[in-house]
Formats: sequence, C-alpha cells, structure tokens
Amino acid sequence: MKHIFEFDPNKCCACSACMIGCMDQNDIDLSDETCFRKTFHNEIEQKDGDVYFAYLSVACMHCADAPCIEACPVGCIRKDPETGFTIYDNTNCIGCRSCAMACPFGAPRYRKSDGKMVKCDGCNTRVKNGLQPACVRACSFGALTCVTEEEYQASGSDKACSALIDSLGLRRK
Repeated sequence: MKHIFEFDPNKCCACSACMIGCMDQNDIDLSDETCFRKTFHNEIEQKDGDVYFAYLSVACMHCADAPCIEACPVGCIRKDPETGFTIYDNTNCIGCRSCAMACPFGAPRYRKSDGKMVKCDGCNTRVKNGLQPACVRACSFGALTCVTEEEYQASGSDKACSALIDSLGLRRK
C-alpha cells in the first residue's frame, strides 16, 4: 500500500523537530552531511502591508515516476512495491551524482565520508513495521503526516497538489 507524506503549513511553527527526528533516525553527523529533511521559513509581505510567515518542511517527494531511478547508472535506487517509497541501496554507488542532477527537488545528497549518494527513504523499515517515519513522529503539532494513498485521495489533497504541480510546470510529460 503506497504511502504519501502530507504537510499542513497552517500547523507548522518551524520548530525543526522533524529535522531532528530525521537526523537521529539516520545517524546524520552535521559536520559531514546534511539532513534529508529541511525546514524553511519565509516572511512574505502582503499587498496590504501585513507580513505572512510561511513555513515549509521538505524531503524527498518519492515521485511516482522518480527521475533519480532512471538516472542512476548502477541501479541503486528503486521503488519499494509495498510502501511506494523511492528507496536506495548505495552498496554499488559510484558517487557520480546523476541521481541528484535528475531530481527536481535536490533530494539525493553526496556524502563526503564514503563518496556515495544518500537520500530519504521515508523510514521505509519503520513504515513496514507499522511505525510512523521519524520526522512524522517528531512533529508534535501534526503538521507532517504519512498516510496511505487511499487516505490521501479521500482527503482531497491530491487535487490541490496536482493543481500546484501543474501551475508550476513540474509535471513530466
């Protein structure tokens, strides 16, 4: 059953707990690596002079037709048939960075310590064992959730996301 990350910016306070949960789960050393999940906060001035604070939490989008899969010349990246997450096994990674260049979201990252690429795997093992991804579990405000594809479609979020992708011209043809 495919899983999808949902983000509600109205519940986010940019506390970065999701990032910390990700770093802890994946043993990320910030002196050598960057976290798979990133948080952003922007101040957007409105026409009336008010300021809107926009918060965002992003990681790998686990695209349905993930371009990073085809870009990897040694087949390190694939779709998990059970969860739908885009996962990797970097055992054979040659560090060519083709996956990073193909990804429109910049999800795959180069790890200097071993010269290999790494990326968010949606905490695939946790999800397969009935647990929430670490970033979702760490989000105490409920801004970040992981739902099944059926739950996502029933919520109507798929229509809003589709409209955004189309308006930004990000849909692959």
